[in-house]
Amino acid sequence: MKSTSVTLNVPGNDLMSDLVGEQDILLRRIESAFPGSAIHVRGNKITIDGDHASTIRLVFDEVVTLLQKGLTVDERTLDRAIDMVRFDERPSEILTAEILRTSRGKPVRARSAGQKRYVEAVTSGIVTFAIGPAGTGKSWLAVAMAVRSLQAGQVDRIVLTRPLVEAGERVGFLPGDLLAKVDPYLRPLYDALFDMVDTETAQRLLDRGQVEVAPLAFMRGRTLNNSFVILDEAQNTTPEQMKMFLTRVGFGSRVVITGDISQVDVPGGRSGLDGLEHRLAGIDGLSFVRLGARDVVRHRIVQDIVEAYDRESSFREHDTRGNPTETVDSPGAGDRS
Repeated sequence: MKSTSVTLNVPGNDLMSDLVGEQDILLRRIESAFPGSAIHVRGNKITIDGDHASTIRLVFDEVVTLLQKGLTVDERTLDRAIDMVRFDERPSEILTAEILRTSRGKPVRARSAGQKRYVEAVTSGIVTFAIGPAGTGKSWLAVAMAVRSLQAGQVDRIVLTRPLVEAGERVGFLPGDLLAKVDPYLRPLYDALFDMVDTETAQRLLDRGQVEVAPLAFMRGRTLNNSFVILDEAQNTTPEQMKMFLTRVGFGSRVVITGDISQVDVPGGRSGLDGLEHRLAGIDGLSFVRLGARDVVRHRIVQDIVEAYDRESSFREHDTRGNPTETVDSPGAGDRS
């Protein structure tokens, strides 16, 4: 690869300090991401030398746009921007789309290309399946979209449900009312709700029935109209439960179903997600969004763990001759892309 040199003129003195970071930490981070490159700053001019000069120029252009749009660029955001540019994606288009603001004024945004596709699918569709590993924001973004729809008057209530595999659906043996019984199993959705609205507002929504929590078994026989319904941990539904749930959808409702086919705990391993994408293909208003390691928004180590498991899974699916091994009877095999 031929070594090149490019120059960037940064508009305005106010952007330069945020662009390079305190003690040039962001500048050095970009250099370390592209070995063999050298970045020199003089006034508002940035000179980039090395084989990756053109790519680094694109990174700077995108970060400048992010700063101009009011985003704070820290090391974590910069790492995401670099990763996106490497994959020919535009961080300035992905990271700036605001879903809502929390009660503390914090903007909720998609943080990866996959998450942006997810948000767009929920916005434009009726039933959206979000399939991906832990840490990809499946449940958190679903609750954010639900709260936005409720606040905008697009739906009358939010319904949160989940299969209670660990309790065998027999929550009657647990103490307290229904809310207390299912609380431990729906806690991740509660946590997301309390991230979006303050405690007082969340409790008021629960008291008024505008936010409803119920185990999946309690959905039978109901028709959910004008509701934003979230089915979490859907990989732990049985095929019969999944069919029952999907036929609850009423007029004016939006449904989000999240799941991770690598974590099937349903007895017998017969997951309701198994083969579902093929079975429901072509239905208008229904879509599947696949999230992967690049969409993990937790600690970097979580992304590394997910990638390690993905590599192992890929290796197991191919023998030493490069031929696919038999996976028909394995849990979730029908959902592999």
